[in-house]
Amino acid sequence: MEDQSPHLHVDGAVATITLRRPSVANRLNPQDLRTLQTHLDAVNAMDAVLVLRFVATGKYFCSGYDIGSLGGEPREGAVNFGDVMDAVENARPVTIAAINGGVYGGATDLCLACDFRIGVPHCEMFMPAARLGLHFYRGGLERYVSRLGLNAAKRLFLTADRIDAGTMLDIGFLNEIVPPEQLPLRVDTLTAQLAGMAPIALLGMKKHLNAISRGTLDATGLARDMQRSEASNDLREGAAAWKEKRQPQFTGK
Repeated sequence: MEDQSPHLHVDGAVATITLRRPSVANRLNPQDLRTLQTHLDAVNAMDAVLVLRFVATGKYFCSGYDIGSLGGEPREGAVNFGDVMDAVENARPVTIAAINGGVYGGATDLCLACDFRIGVPHCEMFMPAARLGLHFYRGGLERYVSRLGLNAAKRLFLTADRIDAGTMLDIGFLNEIVPPEQLPLRVDTLTAQLAGMAPIALLGMKKHLNAISRGTLDATGLARDMQRSEASNDLREGAAAWKEKRQPQFTGK
C-alpha cells in the first residue's frame, strides 16, 4: 500500500512537509499527527533549516482531523491534535502554509500556527467544531483571537460560517492571494527571501513575536537573543553588505 503519511523533504535551508491524502481531502489521522511531530522534531534539530513549508496534493489543502477518530482515546483526540499544532507554532524555522484549496476544521489552526499563509482565489475555510459538539483546545482558541481578532474568532467558531478567500484575506487569515498557477513560485520566492535573512535575528524575532502575541514574552530570553545578535559576525556582515550594496553572506554566527 502506498504511503500517504505527511512527507518531509529537506534541501539546504528549506524543509517541506507535504500532505498527501488527496482522496480524503488530506485529513489527518492519529498516525499522521505522530508523523508530523516526528518531522517537526527532526527539523528543529537541523540548524541549517531556516524555512519550513506546508504544502498539499490534490484539490484541498487539508480537511482537518479525521472525525472518525473523535470520541476515542483522549490522547488520540482533539487535545493531542492541539499539542501538534502548538508544536507547529513553536517550530524553530519560519513557517509558510501554501493553501491550494479548501481548509477546514483543525487544519485552519495548522495554517494559523504558521507564520505566513498564502492562498488562491478559490480557497475557503470553515470551523465546524460547534456543529460537531467539539470544544476546541486552548492553543487554537488563542491563535484565532490573537491572529484574527475576537469578533472574527466568535463568528467562525460559534456560527460555523463558511468564508471565501476574499474574506479570509480581509480578516487576516491569509497574508495574500495569488493565482493557482503562481502559488509554487510565490512560495519559493518568499522562501528564498526568508532564507536570505540573518538566522539569529530571523529565528529570534519569530520566536519572540509569537510570545508577545500570547502574552508570554520572556524578557530575559529576549535580552539574551538581542545581545547574541549584537555580538554576531552576521551583524558585521550585514552592515558591510549594506554599505557595499551587495547581498550579505550570513553564517548564523
